[in-house]
Amino acid sequence: MDVSWILDDLNEPQRAAVTAPLGPLRVLAGAGSGKTRVLTRRIAWLLAVNNASPWSVLAVTFTNKAAAEMRSRVEAMLEQPLGGLWIGTFHGIAHRLLRQHWQEAGLPRAFQILDSDDQTRLVKRVLRALNLDEKKWPPLAAAGFINRCKDEIQRPADIVDDRTPARRQHQRIYAAYQQECERSGLVDFGELLLRAYELWRDHPDVLTHYRERFQHILIDEFQDTNTIQYQWVRLLSGGQGDVFIVGDDDQCVYGWRGSKVENIQKFSDDFPGTQTIRLEQNYRSTGAILEAANALIANNAGRLGKHLWTDAGDGDPVQIYAAFSEIDEARFVAERIRQWVDTGGQRCETAILYRSNAQSRLFEEALLGAAIPYRIYGGLRFFERAEIKDTLAYLRLVANRDDDPSFERAVHTPPRGIGERTLDLLRESARIESCSLWQAASRLLGGGALSGRTAHAVRRFLELVERLDHSSQHQPLPERVSHVIVHSGLRAMYEEDKADKGEMRVENLDELLNVSARFIAHSDPVIVGIDPTEPDWLNAFLAHAALESGERQAGVGEDCVQLMTLHMAKGLEFSLVFLVGWEEGLFPHSRSVAQEHQLEEERRLAYVGITRARQRIYLCHAEQRRWYGKETRQSPSRFVREVPEALTQDVRSRAKPRLKTPPVVSPATTTAGGLHPRQRVRHAKFGEGVVLAIEGEGYHTRAQIHFPAAGGPKWLVVAYAKLDRL
Repeated sequence: MDVSWILDDLNEPQRAAVTAPLGPLRVLAGAGSGKTRVLTRRIAWLLAVNNASPWSVLAVTFTNKAAAEMRSRVEAMLEQPLGGLWIGTFHGIAHRLLRQHWQEAGLPRAFQILDSDDQTRLVKRVLRALNLDEKKWPPLAAAGFINRCKDEIQRPADIVDDRTPARRQHQRIYAAYQQECERSGLVDFGELLLRAYELWRDHPDVLTHYRERFQHILIDEFQDTNTIQYQWVRLLSGGQGDVFIVGDDDQCVYGWRGSKVENIQKFSDDFPGTQTIRLEQNYRSTGAILEAANALIANNAGRLGKHLWTDAGDGDPVQIYAAFSEIDEARFVAERIRQWVDTGGQRCETAILYRSNAQSRLFEEALLGAAIPYRIYGGLRFFERAEIKDTLAYLRLVANRDDDPSFERAVHTPPRGIGERTLDLLRESARIESCSLWQAASRLLGGGALSGRTAHAVRRFLELVERLDHSSQHQPLPERVSHVIVHSGLRAMYEEDKADKGEMRVENLDELLNVSARFIAHSDPVIVGIDPTEPDWLNAFLAHAALESGERQAGVGEDCVQLMTLHMAKGLEFSLVFLVGWEEGLFPHSRSVAQEHQLEEERRLAYVGITRARQRIYLCHAEQRRWYGKETRQSPSRFVREVPEALTQDVRSRAKPRLKTPPVVSPATTTAGGLHPRQRVRHAKFGEGVVLAIEGEGYHTRAQIHFPAAGGPKWLVVAYAKLDRL
């Protein structure tokens, strides 16, 4: 049989994987090594060469998009539709099973699926039925506990009692939630997998049917499987048969979401006779980029091991930029992107990758200032994020009690026992009296129109806002923002959220403090339109935030720079990549360095970041960074040091350690020429301007100066700028 149409454009390891004898096979597919091609060709090989029926093939992916692409590729190769072939996600296939076996699964025929928002609302209803305070038992945390238990194949009765009150209470919530789901015929995402697993486990006849049917099981991204997904595969296959898995233990970065790297590592133990094939030839990146990634990931222990290589040449070395500060880092990235575009590069082929969503703010600002279109991939711009809007709502109420939109947002967050019925009453009263919601609430309380719990809840909210104002009036802006975040209850609410977004939201709140501190440091009262003798920084900052949130990010399909977290970047590739914030405590994250397995996952995340780049990559770190509103000295990430120097090139010399006895230099080289922030100056070319910031020392001293007539801020080296002070 002529099989050239399946094999001709494959390299030797790819061919070996596609044509391997039936039986358990583990394909370790490095980044950019063509794993999707291997998976689709394997299916085509089974159908065309092994004469397998489409009815006997089950292929599992992690996204619906990947499943659709795989099906279309196979159908295009075979030139025929494959109706009997099951290709889908774990959840999609489980749903299909439960629809066909709803009676055996103990479900009503018309059972409904809860999405994550619906699940949270149901948990809230359960909490109210149990008379539990949502502030003490946050619904998101309870939903997270339920989902983790289901991922570990645990019903409420299976949970081990560790004698802690919190675990016992969550177990009680889980049991009540499960009863409500059973009564209402509802199934959440975790239940789909758990119920499908139990269907096979508890009904041997059903399991036997599917074992006999699915003779060929193929699973993509196996390193991302969790406990129930792995056991689901073992149960269906019986620990034997033709199980073909593809994955990369070096790209397992979702441990916080339940993924277990040991699943792919122990596969050969649980499936005797497993053959392992490594796909190591990379078709994406240059040699220098791949060698940097290889050297970095080699520091992880327990790897299955592989070494990426390419025949495309070494390319440019890895560029290392040691910024003076996080502002300088963002400015540098924007400048390099402009240069890239000016020399023919595309913005859409450029990505800025960071560890935490909170880091996006400065790069948004720098790109806006440079008029470079950008888009935050899979996320919201900084001032559009819910936790930032929540904080700004409180700050706006502090500044102006009659701000109705802010009143409506703040009154619900955190929950204070003020429902929609009460809010409707306030709205109607405000409409009749032609006043604000705040004034309506005060009048209704004064007139006795509100009583009991409702009156108490509304009065407490009004008193809270008054306290936030009076107790923070004389504080500097960053301290005032911090005071509102803490005493409004927002920080506690998000800290108690143990779901995967809680930590991210707290980091964004901390970044808002840094944003407010930088706003004061780099703003001239005259420019932002406030009285310099008695500046109202709060209202100026709120105006700045409103204007920033009104700036439109690029739409889908526009030629724009991509901003995203390292987690979001997995599976993507770009010609030019900036990996920013590579500093100890930021990346690897301070909460990860104490546990070896967490540190190794951070290193795998760094490996993912490096292997996103095709042509050129920059590793950036700042020598000082603003944390919690204060400047701190930073150390380069250990991941920077783990890239061999022979593969790197410094964009500028890194700062030398300070000598105990400083060398003798002229005063002109150790000062900023008498400049200070908010100093007005004149430049021969750019005209009059205002100093926004000063960085560096000696001949390296630079000033950022806003020149209205020259288009905005510019960085100048003070020693050569010949500035006249005004």
